[in-house]
Amino acid sequence: MSIEVTPIGVTCNLSCTYCYEHPVRDAGNHGVFDYDVNKMIEGLKKEGGEFSIFGGEPLLVDIDTLEKLWDFGYKTYGKNGIQSNGVLITDKHIELFKKYKVHVGISMDGPDELNDARWAGSLEKTRLATKKSLENIEKCVQNGVSVSLIITLHKLNATPEKLPKLKAWIKDYDDRKIIQGARLHTLQVDYDEIDDKFSLTPEENVRVMLEMAEFEKTLKYIKFDLFNDIKNILIGNENVTCTFHSCDYYSTDAVRGVNGQGERVNCNRTNKDGFEQIKAEQHGYERQLALYNTPKEYGGCKDCRFFIFCKGQCPGTGIKYDWRNKTNLCQMYYNLFEYFENDYLEKGVLPLSKSILLKKLEEEMYKIWASGRQAFIQDAQKNVLVQIKTKISS
Repeated sequence: MSIEVTPIGVTCNLSCTYCYEHPVRDAGNHGVFDYDVNKMIEGLKKEGGEFSIFGGEPLLVDIDTLEKLWDFGYKTYGKNGIQSNGVLITDKHIELFKKYKVHVGISMDGPDELNDARWAGSLEKTRLATKKSLENIEKCVQNGVSVSLIITLHKLNATPEKLPKLKAWIKDYDDRKIIQGARLHTLQVDYDEIDDKFSLTPEENVRVMLEMAEFEKTLKYIKFDLFNDIKNILIGNENVTCTFHSCDYYSTDAVRGVNGQGERVNCNRTNKDGFEQIKAEQHGYERQLALYNTPKEYGGCKDCRFFIFCKGQCPGTGIKYDWRNKTNLCQMYYNLFEYFENDYLEKGVLPLSKSILLKKLEEEMYKIWASGRQAFIQDAQKNVLVQIKTKISS
């Protein structure tokens, strides 16, 4: 599970056209600047795990507050994290990144026109902001700061005409050992007009992701963690990012958030109503129970052999912006699971999706969810093996 601290909510220096936080901004709830670092630290202590600073744009937070948060993180966990668009990074920030072992995630979609959806008010300002982010990546790496990328794929950077430039950009970083890793995001939008303007079609998403999976094989150092997640979870290793864990709208169990006043809050990916929700005290897994029983044509996952690995994915990507439905990226994920399933089989490895115990694993995870507990594949495996041994011995 991940822990995110958001001192200023969704306040940002950019206005990325497709940002999933726009419903909050459109409602006028941009965030506040009366954050309290002591309350945030107390909130993080209660959560009890490594954390990253998020936004909006977290580098809008004053430098003293950032240092206090990172000092706590370094002393407690030995490292820190931040997710930024990279535009506002200064020499002082880089100094603190080094001092407190801060891993810097940079959200950008490529160089030049590939990043134009990350809007800064005009095309000129947008290109200047993109140039600044690229320069700051180089400065961070030159100073020994660990950097990774989050790249969102859309019509501006992943069409057949644009994808070669995106790959060349990534390949250059790989050749120079600049970037440690990258995550590929498909577009999450909350408005039909943005979907129509920027989103790739389901078929295009499949094509692009499979092409990127093949492209990864040509890289020496950079790995796309989306693909690693799929490979891991197919063999029962649940050291994966939040979207591969059971999650619902009311508690976002896969992500634990702390706001600027130290309050527990939900992940903004599920926020469609325009206001920050206080996290529900009790976790629920009704979404997984419903998806398991609901036919695919009605927005469910019934009879999908990849269900316990995918779990319907993030509720923030539910079909028609409805968290109760499976992800609108179902076709893409199914094809990726199938791709890496076949890759395992070709290497002589049997993924759990092809195991004769798959149905029993599904039934066991269903029982765990129905009891109100988070279900993990490894726990289900242990329970199934105990049942088999008991049956044999009797």
